[in-house]
Amino acid sequence: METRSPYNRGLEIDNNVCIGCSHCIKVCPTEALRVRGGKAVIHADWCVDCGECFRVCPTRAIRVIDDDFKRVGEYKHRVLLIPAMFYAQFEESIPRHTIDAIIGELGFHEVCVVEQSVDRLVDEINRYVETAEDKPVISTYCPAVTRLIQVRFPALVNHVMLLMPPVEITAQYYRRKYAAAGVADEDLGIFYLTPCIAKITSVKSPLGGYGSPVTGVINMDFFYNKVYLAYRQRMAVSGKVAVSDALSAKGMLWPTTGGESTNVRGKVLAIDGVRNVIDFLEQLENGEITDVDFLELRTCDESCAGGILSLRNRFLVADSMRRMARELPETHALMDEYRTCGSEGVCMEKVEPRSMVKYDKNIDEALRKMERARMLKGMLPNIDCGACGAPSCEALAEDVVRDGADINSCLFLRTAWELQGQLSMNDANTIMEQIWGKEHFKTENE
Repeated sequence: METRSPYNRGLEIDNNVCIGCSHCIKVCPTEALRVRGGKAVIHADWCVDCGECFRVCPTRAIRVIDDDFKRVGEYKHRVLLIPAMFYAQFEESIPRHTIDAIIGELGFHEVCVVEQSVDRLVDEINRYVETAEDKPVISTYCPAVTRLIQVRFPALVNHVMLLMPPVEITAQYYRRKYAAAGVADEDLGIFYLTPCIAKITSVKSPLGGYGSPVTGVINMDFFYNKVYLAYRQRMAVSGKVAVSDALSAKGMLWPTTGGESTNVRGKVLAIDGVRNVIDFLEQLENGEITDVDFLELRTCDESCAGGILSLRNRFLVADSMRRMARELPETHALMDEYRTCGSEGVCMEKVEPRSMVKYDKNIDEALRKMERARMLKGMLPNIDCGACGAPSCEALAEDVVRDGADINSCLFLRTAWELQGQLSMNDANTIMEQIWGKEHFKTENE
């Protein structure tokens, strides 16, 4: 069974499909996955929804939970917030206005690009960085990075920039726009087309103490297939959908690696790929990096162009976005309207460390368990083979002191004890079946 959590998650495991292959436990940056009873299990409080497990699962047993497309028809007025990279998913021969028209036929009354608010956000970021006491300031654009810091690098939470990401600011703008036109808030549905799993969670459980103005989230891979199928089938379109296509070059490039940091004054760095991000954060936590003002950190290679729910090759997507940006102005026509909203619609409250109780809530007991885990780790071979169902020897030692595993789960220790006569072969087989399931140990005659 998966552990329960107060946090929304964007992933779930289908036990009917999972084969307990252990691919996922090896790539999780917070060691939130285990194999028990031949099935992968998520420790929910530790998951940051980076989607690395989703990428490597060979059977697609790890699935995206939320898809709110079925809720669209519940609202009289329906707006779809589209990330700029969505248009780069399509062949260039498919005109953007055709894509927008099809979206209108799929039930939306207005379409707008999420990164409209970037032009306003740039000024806010520069002011924030200039006055920040804790540097480098770390962008909140990638929610998987923010949650990674909360869970694995809690000492760095004061570096997290307390400014909302573009999707929240853009959604606020459209709520105000429709309210000014006399539309009741409950009649307006604002849906966000997400390229990644972490952004599902960021809407369902926003950081920074505010309620998201976004009504629901639609998975981009699902929606792309609907739009592309409609295009291939030559769906008749009326062209009645309203299109707010105000977008600047900086807005188009914002989701790409370097797209955010190039607009920030001072010494900045842009780092993509979850392993690269972790390596850098470890150095930052150890005090090895002190002369940087701003960090743009993205867990996906090529940033959102390589998002979990992106269908096209990430390098082609990024290249298309750069070419589209050359055709766009430096700023857009709605810039002044966004500025009138004021800074209060951009700031969010402090981000707190996320509880990742490894040992015990009682500090004295936690210290005792920590010491026991250290001693147990010394008994283990430290080769991180994963045969115990945990991603590393250290993780197994921690599981043992939490009563989540048996030290005999270690294949090497178990073999040594079998040879010494301290453990029977039947007991050893029972332990392996508890980890990997009985199906893996059936012979052809059974």
